[in-house]
Formats: sequence, structure tokens, C-alpha cells
Amino acid sequence: MNKQRMIILGLAGLAAIVAALLVRALLGGGAEKGKAAPEPQIAMARVLVASTDLQPGQQLVPAMVHWQEWPKTAVADSFITQASQPNAQSAVAGTVARAPIVAGEPLTTQKIVHSDAAGFMAATLAPGTRAVSIGISTETGAGGFILPNDRVDVIVTEEISSNPRRYRAHTILGNVRVLAVDQTYTKDQDKNQTVLAKTATLELTPAQAEAVERARATGTLSLALRPLGDNSANAANNMRQSTGEVQIIRYGIVGSGGSVQ
Repeated sequence: MNKQRMIILGLAGLAAIVAALLVRALLGGGAEKGKAAPEPQIAMARVLVASTDLQPGQQLVPAMVHWQEWPKTAVADSFITQASQPNAQSAVAGTVARAPIVAGEPLTTQKIVHSDAAGFMAATLAPGTRAVSIGISTETGAGGFILPNDRVDVIVTEEISSNPRRYRAHTILGNVRVLAVDQTYTKDQDKNQTVLAKTATLELTPAQAEAVERARATGTLSLALRPLGDNSANAANNMRQSTGEVQIIRYGIVGSGGSVQ
């Protein structure tokens, strides 16, 4: 009886070993065969991307961009790669954003343009707008402190009476973008530097451009610099009609009824 039990137990153990070997063979074999196959390596390239959000017309500097690893299969021909342009500073020198670029987005030849390239001004214009230049001076251009991408109001001053001499000033456009300012720097004998502005180029709709031309024919145009972030509801309309009259006082005598002599 004990001999039969031992034979049965031996057969059972042998069957267990055979079963284990079969299961191992079905799951991939031995230790060497059981190793996972290495994943294929993805070819990468380094492309130039924005480090911060960029707005149209904004001049690029090296601190605004950096190199980023990018799958080669996703690199478009318009991307700026380190293989084609190793120096990031040279890649952005003299360029401005042509369209909005978000942080982490690759820079492309369609999104940036060189300031000395033909069509640079047209590249900075928003769709449906026009570039209109007006003559300004230090007095009519906020003392020379108006710069590209600032927001300004356009004011016209016109003479409404010659005797007595009276003037009226009103804002014809509000919250318009400055595209460019023609500035020169001069130094006097005391080595003091002066900023002289001759023209300012504004981004206007066709209707606004016509309004500026009409106002130019009737009076003197000047620009009022707006605070950063001032986008009030009145300014959003881009057409203001607030008016006021200015009277010229001669010899310090004001006539009756508010008229000036």
C-alpha cells in the first residue's frame, strides 16, 4: 500500500513539473526569451520655441526664446531648427512677431518677420486694418514718449472763429494701436539728448483712416497716450465725440459772454 502511494505521489509530482514547464513555454520560454523587447528610439530635433506669449509687432530678443526637443517627424519646414541655425541670438536678431505666439509654440517663418524685410509693416497689420501715418511733434506726440504698440487717442484741434479767436478740440478716435514712430536723437552743446518725433503710424480700419484724413484737412492732429490696460467701454468703440472749445485771451482781457478779445 505504501509503495502504491509513493508511485502515485511520484507521478503527480512529475505531472506538476511537466505542467509548469508547459506554462513557462507558453508564456515566452526561458529567462532570456522572457525579456521585453526595447522600445524603438524616437528621432528628436531641437527647434526654437517661444518662452513667453508674444504679440504681433513685438520685437524679439534672445530671452524670449529657447531650444526645445521636438520629434523629427513633427518638424515642419517652416520651423527654426538648431541644425539649420545654431545661434538663437542670430535667429531672432532684428525680427518681430507677425502673429500671436503662445509660450512653448515653435517659431516659424510665417510667425516672425525681419524688420528690414520688404512688407514688414504689412506683416504687422491685423486683418482688415490699414497703416496711416500722421505728422507729429514733441508737443503733439506726448513729449516723445509714444512708442510702438502703445495705445493712443487721436485729437483734432480746429479754429471755429477768427474774431474773437476760438478753437475747438475733440477726440475723433480712441484706443488705437501705434505701429511705428519715426524718432531721431539729437544732442545740444550741453550734451543733453533730445528725442524728436516726426511721424506716427497708426493701425486703423478703413473708416477710421477716412476720419483721420477729414480731420487732417480741417485742423491739427495730436495724440494722447493711454495707460497700459485701459480698455474701457467708451474706448472700445474707437469713436469719441467729446468736444470742448478753447478761447484765445489777448492782453489778459476776456470779453462779455465768455468771448475773448
